Amino acid sequence: MKKLLRFLTSRVVLVTLLIALQLGLLSYVVLYLSVHALPVYVLTQCISLLLVVWVVSREDNPSYKLAWVITILALPIFGGLFYLIFGSKRLSRALKKRVVEFNCTTAGQIQVDSGVAGELEEVSPSLGVQARYLKNGSGFPVWKNTLADYYPLGEDFWPALLLALQSAQRFILLEYFILQEGEMWNSVLNILREKAAQGVEVLLLYDDVGCIQTLPPGYDQTLKELGLQVTVFNPYRPHLNMVMNYRDHRKICVVDGNIGFCGGINLADEYINAFEKHGHWKDTAVRLEGDGVWNLTLMFLSLWQFSNPQEQRDFSQYVPTHSCTAAAGFVQPFGDSPLDSMNISENAYLQMISRANDYVYITTPYLILDNEMFTALSTAAQSGVDVRILTPHIPDKWFVHELTRSYYQSLLRCGVKIYEYTPGFIHAKMFVSDDCCAIVGTANMDYRSFYLHFECGVAFFYSPVVADVRRDIETTLEKCKIVTYEEIQMTPLPRRIFRAILKIFAPLM
Repeated sequence: MKKLLRFLTSRVVLVTLLIALQLGLLSYVVLYLSVHALPVYVLTQCISLLLVVWVVSREDNPSYKLAWVITILALPIFGGLFYLIFGSKRLSRALKKRVVEFNCTTAGQIQVDSGVAGELEEVSPSLGVQARYLKNGSGFPVWKNTLADYYPLGEDFWPALLLALQSAQRFILLEYFILQEGEMWNSVLNILREKAAQGVEVLLLYDDVGCIQTLPPGYDQTLKELGLQVTVFNPYRPHLNMVMNYRDHRKICVVDGNIGFCGGINLADEYINAFEKHGHWKDTAVRLEGDGVWNLTLMFLSLWQFSNPQEQRDFSQYVPTHSCTAAAGFVQPFGDSPLDSMNISENAYLQMISRANDYVYITTPYLILDNEMFTALSTAAQSGVDVRILTPHIPDKWFVHELTRSYYQSLLRCGVKIYEYTPGFIHAKMFVSDDCCAIVGTANMDYRSFYLHFECGVAFFYSPVVADVRRDIETTLEKCKIVTYEEIQMTPLPRRIFRAILKIFAPLM
């Protein structure tokens, strides 16, 4: 009873109720006028039809447009209203201005890569083109002179993170979607508190929605009292607008500009299997040391500046001071933003799939595909490329898992191999192809990651990490159950209908 009462009085419930109240009141006014005033009814019908035409004419993903067209036509009055509030991606003037400043800040700080991109193109013109796209799209160049370590589990990443934090002399930058009090976060916080007391600058950026049910109210003030500089990204407030959907899903840690971490691991106990939340939690991360860390540093500082426009930081104080000249291969940390017209993460994945000759292995917790991604996967498999996708067997969200499984039959029919991780939940977001390139990052294969979240990842070209990722996936496959076409065909009809309905509205979830 106490837990229920605590939940009902929590901020997430109260804010959601206020949003629902505003939406209900607005809907009631529109409905009342439509029923009692014929001109208003005719006007709302005309607006709905015009909205359909406008939605179809926009340059959004076709699946996204189709979902909204169905909603508007099925609910002529409310559907159009919902689209104007939640579906339109138009930004306010103030936010547009901040976006321009954000992009200019990033572009103005990036250093020329001193011919590294040309070196990669000489080794592989195909991979050179991919690196060039990431540079032109996200603004972050490819680097050499960067050591890289791969961690196949959160239990491997955790001690490496603590060791790096303990070595900090100048600054620590942390950006995470989820923080939760417990064994993992408390061990990190103890070091951050000690370092802040020693004069080390500690900047922490965490997402409000990601942490709204894992941290107590006012937690940012508690951290500030410990000497940390804290920003809560995009606070969840009772406002009816699309901006609430833009979340910071990145996981970045930078120490002194020389060591950086990225991957799927948040700072909460399930990520190190301190307890079983959804069976065994399989997640991964990478550690960089050297020149390439600058991309991660710049990603963090740019979003920090975007969230704190009143601040003016000297970015030159955060550049790397250590270069690892003996490191093999190329690395390219890159970022993705929902505030531009480019889907960097999805396009990076699409390029890997389309350029694969022998194989492409993928791990993702959610498999919710648009037409472009489905076409790329099916075309690769039908061309003889060994396409394997690993998804969870034990879900964290049952309806998302049902939606994931709704894509199995079409993929299997085209020759894609699908495996479910039977020990539990696989949260890693990884691609590896042809023993020459890999991506380890934060972007799931779903609409929210591709279109609504700030994401990041690290692309590796001819790096030892490529072999590490492939080896780990092959080891993980031994713990997986292969999904067969016959098994999917035996799915009961009511469940298949339910999955089909979910699939229609997948872009809105």
